[in-house]
Amino acid sequence: MGNNSTSDVSKALPADTRDGTQEKNSLVVCFGEMLIDFVPTVGGVSLAEAPAFKKAPGGAPANVAVGISRLGGSSAFIGKVGEDEFGYMLADILKQNNVDNSGMRFDAGARTALAFVTLRADGEREFMFFRNPSADMLLRESELDVNLIKQASIFHYGSISLIEEPCRSTHLAAMNLAKKSGSILSYDPNLRLPLWPSAEAARQGIMSIWDQADIIKISEEEISFLTKGDDPYDDNVVLEKLFHPNLKLLLVTEGPDGCRYYTKGFKGRVAGVKVKAVDTTGAGDAFVSGILNSLASDLNLYQDEKRLREALLFANACGALTVTERGAIPALPTKEAVVQVLPKVAA
Repeated sequence: MGNNSTSDVSKALPADTRDGTQEKNSLVVCFGEMLIDFVPTVGGVSLAEAPAFKKAPGGAPANVAVGISRLGGSSAFIGKVGEDEFGYMLADILKQNNVDNSGMRFDAGARTALAFVTLRADGEREFMFFRNPSADMLLRESELDVNLIKQASIFHYGSISLIEEPCRSTHLAAMNLAKKSGSILSYDPNLRLPLWPSAEAARQGIMSIWDQADIIKISEEEISFLTKGDDPYDDNVVLEKLFHPNLKLLLVTEGPDGCRYYTKGFKGRVAGVKVKAVDTTGAGDAFVSGILNSLASDLNLYQDEKRLREALLFANACGALTVTERGAIPALPTKEAVVQVLPKVAA
């Protein structure tokens, strides 16, 4: 998949696609930030105590794009990085992972975003971001790869790209274009409070595009945050405050405990896959990759509860395998690896 021109996306897809229509229609386009995470070389320390840091590619939408590709799916990433060593490195990592990076743009005047991330001894993650402004915040509507967006069967995004202009307007324009082209809109708010001006700004920003999504994935903490402290385990809270009329599928991830699902017709829970956790970075993104990869090849999956549950068990296994290794992108599993842990679960 070395050729990155958008017209060649369909040719570059796996040869075993089931029929001609599958070729274009299984593409998942991920929009938003890609950055470098600096992770301490030792675990359980604060950022100040860390003796050294290891660089790891990150950014939730980019992680999802790589995750889908690892699972054998077809994905593309749209976003902006700095015209610097880190920016070129990130573009190259996407290419090496068979993600179409033709929608990436490079900014000569701003740096690629950096984030220092640590897992403290109390298990909490601590973030420190360097983006003042970083290149990802400066993507303009005129820089969007319109043809690539039009080819998306699923258009996936987060909320970090909503924080600052011009990226916010670009995000809204891209969503609009994807919707008009018949794409399914997939939203993982991926709350990062330190990046927002205030908690209230984060709440309003995340909810400002809530009712446009077809699929939403949130965590228990995000439910508590968005509902200002309501019980995240209460189905009524979720259905009354977060489910909206346009929504096809709402997913709530519960870490090692698995996930819950809500559709117009049914709701339920799928148990997690038990593993020994080393680093939780990227687990949610791996879960999203798993479910979007299944949806891309079967767009009506959410209407059949049995098939949906199978796909969610697969997605839970994707998330579980990711926490057994450090870093997000290096830890994202292949389809073969996921299939290997699944029979044990079923048994």
